[in-house]
Amino acid sequence: MTLAQATGPEAPQPGAVRPPAAGLPVVQHPHRAAGWYWLGCHGGAGVSMLGVTVPGGADAQRAWPVLPGASPCPVVLVARGSFHGLAAAQSAARQWASGSVPGAVLLGLVVVADAPGRPPRALRDLHRLVSGGVPRVWDVPWWEAWRCGSESAADSIPRPLMALRAELSQLTGERANV
Repeated sequence: MTLAQATGPEAPQPGAVRPPAAGLPVVQHPHRAAGWYWLGCHGGAGVSMLGVTVPGGADAQRAWPVLPGASPCPVVLVARGSFHGLAAAQSAARQWASGSVPGAVLLGLVVVADAPGRPPRALRDLHRLVSGGVPRVWDVPWWEAWRCGSESAADSIPRPLMALRAELSQLTGERANV
């Protein structure tokens, strides 16, 4: 599988980006717990279900994880595709881009659909704006099994989740020696 090229910034831009007024907390972790950390930008983002269906990551508990000595720490932002979710993702992306999170290696943003069907134009526009502030974006479609609270068998996982799983494995394999 070929890894998708980054479409946004791959490193923070201190001085060029102002941090948000109120960002997510930054928490020291004693060691790297997994291949990457899922960072929910808001409550109900979908981190728990991603953790079940895309193994390899650890829940960052809605706080930026920082490893000792500012060691590289791979992070994937997670947000719902609603206005609230995308605004929270934009704030988290600004926090990272401002250089306020030492050692964070932002792999990208997972946007989890908040409803079936195509989002309204205003949300598509906001999605496009937020996408420009992160290295890459993975869109997870509406999945009825998640709504019902079940983790379906691996063979019924939507293709975008299988692609996400493969790309994160490839990205963290490349970044493991950073």
